[in-house]
Amino acid sequence: MKNFLENMHLTKKQWYYLGAVLGICLIYFAFTHFKGSEVPQKTIPYVRTVTVGTQTGSNYDVYPGEVRGRYESNLAFQVTGKIVRRQANLGDTVKAGDVLMEIDPRDVNESVNSARAAVSAASANFLLASDNAQRYRTLYTQGAVSKATLDQYNTQLEAQQAALNQAKAQYQAALNQLNYTRLTSDHDGVVSSVTGEVGQVAAAGTPVITVVQSGEKEVHIYIPENKLASIHPGQSAVIDFWALQNITAEGQIREIAPMADPATRTYEVKVSINNMPPQAKLGMTAKVSFTGGTSDIVTLPKSAIYQTENTPQVWIVKDNHVTLVPVEIAGYENNSVKITNGLQKGDIVVTGGTTKLSANQEVRLEGEE
Repeated sequence: MKNFLENMHLTKKQWYYLGAVLGICLIYFAFTHFKGSEVPQKTIPYVRTVTVGTQTGSNYDVYPGEVRGRYESNLAFQVTGKIVRRQANLGDTVKAGDVLMEIDPRDVNESVNSARAAVSAASANFLLASDNAQRYRTLYTQGAVSKATLDQYNTQLEAQQAALNQAKAQYQAALNQLNYTRLTSDHDGVVSSVTGEVGQVAAAGTPVITVVQSGEKEVHIYIPENKLASIHPGQSAVIDFWALQNITAEGQIREIAPMADPATRTYEVKVSINNMPPQAKLGMTAKVSFTGGTSDIVTLPKSAIYQTENTPQVWIVKDNHVTLVPVEIAGYENNSVKITNGLQKGDIVVTGGTTKLSANQEVRLEGEE
């Protein structure tokens, strides 16, 4: 080889070209040699999960509601008449006995005058009967009249006494009717609704104004009939107020309507609040959340179920490794499945890509780096 190179008569430039070709060959050899010996990097897949016991993965129902007073009085006139004065506006604070509305009392006044006159007439007849009875009682003691005549005048006295009592009762009823022309508040509270206006003819018994009594407030919500079985009186609830950021309250179901609303087919549920925030006003929007219903049912997306033969299972993530756990299914609802057994609070359940996992496979949760 040495003699071969010594016998080669190459120019300096040709020597440069030869060295470049040899260098390229060496680089190509090194690249192809070490490429096949590289160790492939391990790929850890991301998985989508839910955690049992959170809003996403448990039996967690949320309903919109409205802050209401626990006691509300729908006030109505007890007599029919035309409203001539309204002294209460929406949102006014009223005291017990305050006059809220009045209706035209002219017809009722005439009834009062008539009843008063009837009382006067009955009083005069009673006095006459009383005098006659006294006179004939004296004559009877003197032997001037018979016992039958005396009994006749005593009976007339009793009849006039009854007529007087009747007239007085009718007069009192007329006075009551006159008082009924003035609608008054029966409790301290706040006017929450006004449906009667001046000039309107109000029918007896038809509510024209609503007063929310001062004191305890609560939240009214409406539950669809398919959720009615999952709640019960006394069940705990968490209340969030849309207008009051980061302020929540605790409460419990006080009352469930026995019949559904005929229009919406929902049941009104009243939730009492233990620690009502002072900032919460009547009519505010609230969000009521129920946890821990009558059963320990866990609701998961259908995609979480991994079926092998007749055994439903789910993938549980522990220490970033997945494990299959058998579960018992109570039923399906829309795109969710109800699990009655096999899961515990805090379990991390895989809800996506379950068919691509294998036992003890390492995974990463969404949001992990």
